[in-house]
Amino acid sequence: MLIERSLHPRFLSNTYLLAAGLAGGEGAAAIFIDAGGPVAPLIAAAERLHVNPSHVLLTHHHFDHVQEVGALLERWPQLSVLIGEKERGMLDAGVPVSGVLEPGAALQVGALAVEALPTPGHTAGMLSFLVRDTDAGGPAALFTGDTLFRGSVGGVHAPGHTTFAELKRSIMEVLMGLDPQTVIYPGHADATTVAQEWDRNPFIRAWRGLEEEQPRPCRALGRSATLILLADDYDGGHKAWVRWEDGADDILPGSQVEAHQARPGARHA
Repeated sequence: MLIERSLHPRFLSNTYLLAAGLAGGEGAAAIFIDAGGPVAPLIAAAERLHVNPSHVLLTHHHFDHVQEVGALLERWPQLSVLIGEKERGMLDAGVPVSGVLEPGAALQVGALAVEALPTPGHTAGMLSFLVRDTDAGGPAALFTGDTLFRGSVGGVHAPGHTTFAELKRSIMEVLMGLDPQTVIYPGHADATTVAQEWDRNPFIRAWRGLEEEQPRPCRALGRSATLILLADDYDGGHKAWVRWEDGADDILPGSQVEAHQARPGARHA
């Protein structure tokens, strides 16, 4: 499977072009995952490789993942743009969508076998896409949107979010249950693998009970809370796991948390 990536210079969001075969080829099936842009390099790659894109699969509705859908449709008007049903109603009215993908749906595009995995938390209808090349073989590719990043996890305070419990379940029961060799292509920043995140991701290690919680008082979003974990995030900042006074847990940007003696969670090499 051929995978090309375009990284947005401001949002660090990824748009992906996938093609069947190790080097694409004349008329090879191809799909896009997300469309945050810039898409021009991927349009050029598709033309250079002579592949035949047929779908744009959107992990969720946020602007930094959908803003250049229109540019892809200008080049290939026949593209089918699909998103989860719960996400469709939250899309900006200017984003054209052809239809919905139900959680658990399977899609065959040439030799590309796609499974839409439900991974709510960051948004209610977030889908992760597990893709296999049935001709070329090799490890599966997993596109996690804003659910799981290299060394970090998605927050649950963005528009359309659900809960900490759902995010944790999506990561620990759905994504971490896949083959350890599965390559993860997140919605932001760099690729990783299921095995690497299982061993090194500070949140996953804490949820596995491998790291002892060291709670300390903090203020988050202007409220009293307890900071459970502060870890590096994909953008050079931090991501915080906090617990509110009523016992509910949350994942927030570290910039929204003030704590005494706060420090980043340790990286595990």
